[in-house]
Amino acid sequence: MKGQTYFIFALIFALIVAVFAVINVGNVEVNYLFGSGQAPLILVILFSVLLGGLITALVGARRFYQLKREIKQLKNEKMNQHSGSTTTSNSEEMRPPDDSSDIGEETNSSR
Repeated sequence: MKGQTYFIFALIFALIVAVFAVINVGNVEVNYLFGSGQAPLILVILFSVLLGGLITALVGARRFYQLKREIKQLKNEKMNQHSGSTTTSNSEEMRPPDDSSDIGEETNSSR
């Protein structure tokens, strides 16, 4: 349902931008960093919208892959902790009790 809502809003936005761009077809002066030139306003509007959408998509994709990598890392850490705790608990159960501390106390107390 969320994807459908997003698609509908994107379609409405694209329609509004297209109508706005078609209404404004006159030539305008565009000032660049290195000079200026004449361009139809429809192209300036469409180029600006497309560039804004591209930048937004790139930032969103970067964040998506960062979160995906973090999830993978956390899953690996969880699996390592889980497998490490089971091997530690099994080895502690299988090990015989350590009597060396009792022997040391007897020799110290006999002096």
